[in-house]
Parts: sequence; C-alpha cells; structure tokens
Amino acid sequence: MTEEAVQPRVKTARQNTAKSGLKFSFSSLVLIIFCSFLLVISTFIQLNIIHFGLPADMFSGKELKIQDYVHTFNLIPQVPAVMFIAGLLGRKFGLASVLIYILTGLFILPVFALGGGWRYIGEYGFGYILAYIPAVYMTGTILKSGFTYKNIGKAVFAGIFTIHIIGILYMLAVAGIRHEGLMFTTGWILAQSGVKIIYDFILSYLSVLVAKYARLVLWLYL
Repeated sequence: MTEEAVQPRVKTARQNTAKSGLKFSFSSLVLIIFCSFLLVISTFIQLNIIHFGLPADMFSGKELKIQDYVHTFNLIPQVPAVMFIAGLLGRKFGLASVLIYILTGLFILPVFALGGGWRYIGEYGFGYILAYIPAVYMTGTILKSGFTYKNIGKAVFAGIFTIHIIGILYMLAVAGIRHEGLMFTTGWILAQSGVKIIYDFILSYLSVLVAKYARLVLWLYL
C-alpha cells in the first residue's frame, strides 16, 4: 500500500458549504442588513462630479470661456453600492441583502428614490432596481474565482451591463404601456444610462477594490 493511499482525505470548507447549503450566522446576518441599509443611504446621496467636455457651441463661432468646458454631472452612487455588496458578501449573501432592500421598498418603507409601495413597479426606473438581483449574482459568481484586477473588471462590466440593459428594456416596456413619445423615452434613457455608465464603471471598480480588502477583515467574523 502506497503512502498516498493511506493518507486520509480532508474535506475542505468549500465542500462542506456546498453540501450544507447557505448558512446564516448572527454576524453574517448583521452584515447583510448593514449592506441593505448602505444601499438605502446611497439612494439619497448625490455626488457632484466635475469633468471637462466639449461645449455644444464649440463650432458656432461664439466666444467661449473656460467655464464652458467645465461640466457637472450629478450621480447617485447606487450602482457602485450594489457592486460593493457583491464584492463584500459574495453572490448568495449579496443576493439576500439586495432582496431585503427591494422587499422593504415594495412592502414596508419608501426607501426608493421616488418613494415606495407595490405600485412602484410601474415607475420607469424600477427595472434598474430589479436588475440588482441578477447583477449581484453574476458579479459575485465572477469574483468567486478571484479578485485580480482583470477579474474585477470583468465582474464590474458584467454587473453594470446587466443593470443598464434590464433597466432600459423595463423602461421601454413601461413607456410603451403608457404610450409615451420617443423624445420622452429617449430623454429618460440618456439620463439613466448615458454618461452615467462611465461613472458607474469607474466608481464600481473602486468599490470592489475596497470590498476586496474589507472582506479580508470582516469575513474573519462570519
């Protein structure tokens, strides 16, 4: 009998978790609720981002000043908060945190940007909120293989792409039901998924990097 044959087979924590399913400890439950609260806070925060860009009157012959090249973009950092949750909690705990946020907004408290209640499903922007569910799961799944810079980029891109595509399709469906015009619908799409996508990606990438190191500390208590 060889030495390899007599050595006992050691089960890893990953194997035990797969067999026993998802388990919530008190500390993990606290962290899940905290992240749901973090998502609520991010809904009512507005970041004023100053950037440079070409003015609309650049080729009109009008005399331009330096202020004409400076633009301010108002960003609600909800999507970066979702990506942070996916990076910190993983796909399963992250999914639980997002579900708590959505169910709270639909049935308990008005935690969404424009209020709450089950009638909120008829709002143009609810598709973006609903998309947090597959986005967190997809992002968490990709990050499960590692937090390399390349993998973080893939995870963030997949999550943000999912949120905006589902959000746009949902918005088009609501606009179609309400028989809204093309100009109105286009304006909504540009406001929610125009330049915002770029800032969502940049801030989400940074958020996952923060989650990577926060996870090293907090996960010791889960």
